[in-house]
Amino acid sequence: MSLDNHLFNLKFASKELQRNSKKCEKEEKAEKTKLTNAIKKGNMEVAQVHAENAIRKKNEALNYLRMSARIDAVAARVQTAATQKRVTQSMSGVVKAMESALRSMNLEKVQNLMDRFEKDFENLDVQSATMEGSMTATTTLNAPQAQVNALIQEAADKAGITSALLYHFVDVIALQLCSLELNMEMPSTASIGGKVSTSTAENDELTQRLAALRQN
Repeated sequence: MSLDNHLFNLKFASKELQRNSKKCEKEEKAEKTKLTNAIKKGNMEVAQVHAENAIRKKNEALNYLRMSARIDAVAARVQTAATQKRVTQSMSGVVKAMESALRSMNLEKVQNLMDRFEKDFENLDVQSATMEGSMTATTTLNAPQAQVNALIQEAADKAGITSALLYHFVDVIALQLCSLELNMEMPSTASIGGKVSTSTAENDELTQRLAALRQN
């Protein structure tokens, strides 16, 4: 493959990465909108999911942009190498045509330069292969909880939801989860009626607390 083909492929890959970055930015904005709507509805479980998605898309957009910049840097070096190689080839033609007039040219130096360029071109495939690995390593499926909480708080502030109301939503979810766990752990046989009565009493208490929270 010629240098010009390498250069074209690198530039094409850079543009593609930039398009992917912009696409992720749009998806991030969409997830933030869904996050705000979920908070307004008091559905904090859904809000958590959209917050994680928004942060993941933000990280993906940054990763695509960084990789595009790296490829642009490689393309610039290839462009320089291509220019130098064309000059070198031109000089070789001049040497063959005017050998007697150019006996002072250091052909060994020209050959060494060509060898160095060819070695650099072989490394281009290695650099391209590491791109996918870098993207995979820097893109995580689960966003850090601190970032998720910060984004939820930011969305709540934009939606005009106070911290007290936000904590209220969190408490509701916690009580719902506790209630679900009690229902799953509750024995179904009547032979251990004492434990059943205790679990039922605790469940009733949670139900009353949930009802009180919903009325506030």
